[in-house]
This record gives sequence, C-alpha cells and structure tokens, in this order.
Amino acid sequence: MIRVNGEQAPWREGMTIRNLLEERNFTFPMIAVWVNGTPHKRDEFSSVKIPDGAEVQAIHMISGG
Repeated sequence: MIRVNGEQAPWREGMTIRNLLEERNFTFPMIAVWVNGTPHKRDEFSSVKIPDGAEVQAIHMISGG
C-alpha cells in the first residue's frame, strides 16, 4: 500500500511513477511528482520505481495571472 496525495492506494511490485499516473488518470501535462519527499523530473517517470509504503505527492501545475 502507498499513499498518493494523502489517500491510500494499491501498490504492486515494479510500479513506476508513470504507471501510477496512468492508473489514477493524472494526464495533465504539467505535473510535479515527489516520492518520499524527493522530486522527480518528467523524463524519470518511466524509470523511477515506487517502493511499497511510499508517500507520493502529485501536483498539477496551473499557470495564471
């Protein structure tokens, strides 16, 4: 089990940031992701594996003015 934005979510062996975003329908192109407090760049989403018990924050970036 992991926590995503404060809510429990299922975890599976080998889960990457990209897998998680797709499963949760986080498709907004401007998104920032932290796993256990460590920020990750968009080009790392397919390679960074999420460990069991991780705390994940996924924040949609919105511009305005």
